[in-house]
Amino acid sequence: MTETVVLRQIVVEAPIDKAFGVFTERFGDFKPREHNLLRVPIVETVLEPRVGGHIYDRGEDGSECRWARILVFEPPDRLVFTWDIGPTWQLDQAPENASEVEVRFVAETPQRTRVELEHRHLDRHGPGWESVRDGVGRDRGWPLYLARYAGLFGDAG
Repeated sequence: MTETVVLRQIVVEAPIDKAFGVFTERFGDFKPREHNLLRVPIVETVLEPRVGGHIYDRGEDGSECRWARILVFEPPDRLVFTWDIGPTWQLDQAPENASEVEVRFVAETPQRTRVELEHRHLDRHGPGWESVRDGVGRDRGWPLYLARYAGLFGDAG
């Protein structure tokens, strides 16, 4: 298998503005804390809502792991960020080695939004890139993120 793209989607019962807002403002509420490159437990994950911002985890000791860079921030339609985690599940912040995650928000009705996630250019991670594809594509990867994201629409937040 040489597919260099992982595609996943989910539909949420929410207007497009809310779907985008929950994804970007509450990213840390659905990103699995067990997905951790820090030496200490994560206390929060932050998505900085601007081009040039980062997605990073902050540990209980104040340490940070900046594992993504925001390339496109177009509310409420689109978000693109790098994936700066290589095949050994360590940070690799060389831009030429980063894959990209594009998240598109498509209004199906005024109260229903389809969220399409495309993780592309996985081969940029170099030798062993298939382990990144397999990790993000399987149940404990993007499907887990999206399921937890969808679960946020059942609460009062």
